[in-house]
Amino acid sequence: MLPHLAPSVDPTPVFDLVRGNFQTELLACAQELGVFARLGKEPATEEQLRMELGLGHRPFTVLFCALRAMHLVQGQPGAELRLTELGRFLVPGYTYDITGYVGLTNQLPGVRQLLERLKRDTPDDNREGEGRAFIFREGMESAMEDAGSAKRLTLALSGRAAICAPALASVLPLDGVKTLLDLGGGSGIYAVALARANPGLRVTLLDRPSVLETAQELLEGEPGADRVDRVAGDLFQAYPKTESILLSNILHDWDLATNHEILSKCHEALPQGGRVFIHDVFLNDALDGPLAESLYSAALFSLTEGRAYSRAEYRGMLRAAGFVPTSTTPPTAVHCGVLAAVKAN
Repeated sequence: MLPHLAPSVDPTPVFDLVRGNFQTELLACAQELGVFARLGKEPATEEQLRMELGLGHRPFTVLFCALRAMHLVQGQPGAELRLTELGRFLVPGYTYDITGYVGLTNQLPGVRQLLERLKRDTPDDNREGEGRAFIFREGMESAMEDAGSAKRLTLALSGRAAICAPALASVLPLDGVKTLLDLGGGSGIYAVALARANPGLRVTLLDRPSVLETAQELLEGEPGADRVDRVAGDLFQAYPKTESILLSNILHDWDLATNHEILSKCHEALPQGGRVFIHDVFLNDALDGPLAESLYSAALFSLTEGRAYSRAEYRGMLRAAGFVPTSTTPPTAVHCGVLAAVKAN
């Protein structure tokens, strides 16, 4: 039986522990790339520093959001970057230089792998001819097409969904909405939680066939599951017409261009006034943290073609696709929240 209520103890610290390795790895990578040595000489603009380090926009954003959150670097996005007093301890030749101590970590396998990913701007599993990605797009070799791998990942993510779904269902504004499309809904736990909380709602769960097999097993006999329809598809085909769409932990898997494509398809599937809900983790608009979310962004960068985004970035994506952002809700769980928008035209 799937839980109807959030747990009595907040499990978020456990998730933070899982992602904690990225704090060490990002710090070591920044030192290996020469970030502190360069900024120790003089401040630099983001564009100037990105070019000198040889980093693309995505890896640069992931790295420097974390460094700001660690209070080692300061400066608004697009403005001049400079070291903080704390960051000066990482400048070679500084009176209290601790670069050698940090350097003890630079041969750790995780550091070497992340450093290569930052330079290449591609997760290992998406390298042409190598590995198998846990995201799906036509022409990409994806573990989501293998029943065993798809089931393993779907079940792995179902634990977080079981924690977040009751909280999401309690805050998502669905008054008067009769149909909702749960895009890439995975286990179906969000879908059935929303169906339970909204007796007049019918939910369409759209995902890969291999994922829907696991969802069917998990939802068997669950209250509300009779109003959850499972439809095989993917993010890059036309979506079924609906009154509202949920994108729960979806857009963080993709880059800006792909997110525009996804949101444009959402726009096509909705009537005027139709609603779209982005349920995700949000960075600060200044891209300076929070630290836990910055480390999660590094994890996403390592496994997908995306990263974590700020509410301001999502609002820009929504407006570009023809939506008007309307509101945010109270936080759900595990650092997640909801940004809502309506179809403007």
